[in-house]
Amino acid sequence: MQVSADQVQQFIELGYTTVDGFFEPNEVAAIRREVDRWLMSGLPRDVSTDPEKRQNLQLIPLHERSTLFRALPFAPKVIESVGALIGHPIMKILDQMFVKPATLGMGTHWHTDNAYFHLTNPMAGVAMWIAVDDATVENGTLKVIPGVFREMFPHARDVDSNHHIRTEIDETHALNCELEAGGVAFFCFGTPHATGDNSSANARAGVGVHFVNVDKAEGHTSARWQQIRVSGNEATSGQREYGYRVDFEIEVARALRSAD
Repeated sequence: MQVSADQVQQFIELGYTTVDGFFEPNEVAAIRREVDRWLMSGLPRDVSTDPEKRQNLQLIPLHERSTLFRALPFAPKVIESVGALIGHPIMKILDQMFVKPATLGMGTHWHTDNAYFHLTNPMAGVAMWIAVDDATVENGTLKVIPGVFREMFPHARDVDSNHHIRTEIDETHALNCELEAGGVAFFCFGTPHATGDNSSANARAGVGVHFVNVDKAEGHTSARWQQIRVSGNEATSGQREYGYRVDFEIEVARALRSAD
């Protein structure tokens, strides 16, 4: 599944859209396997400053630790959907995972991605937030403020996190993006977003992959960005970056075989 014309229009007008069932059950299972592997290995780190009360586990980057996540941005439906939202050529600049442990899971406070990336045009960048597990209000799903993506929001250090920043915002018009596992929320870099605490009995994981339109994103050569060319004349399906051409379907099958 990829974004529809109506979803593209919603993104243009409101700065976000959601797509149910974007990833197929077998793809979700493969992603889930990688998340479980990282958790069992102890790779995610708690970024909260009071872990006895609340925990917010983060892992970044993902592509260096998983051939599946190397290939994910090159999946045709990802390229087509991201291109429909922000245009081509596309570069992936970040991938990360957050896990909210059961009952102790701490949300991420309100912020915009552009407070980190500093694009002149916030619509030149888009985040793809993947619900690895069913994401509900109870377990702290993603929430957004629609239609305010061109406003500037002052940010300050988040004292609840060891490296995040946050903004104070009127939540009157906030919308919760409840998604079943495999659903995706797309939001531009100017859209304020946050996640809630996880008060449920089960952990919840989400993966964020960030893209920019290379021609529209000033400063796209920043050394802090991953600079993985996904589409356009300079894209090589991962050959230049990884030394081989990646294929998402192959990596999904490989991940599932290794779990048997």
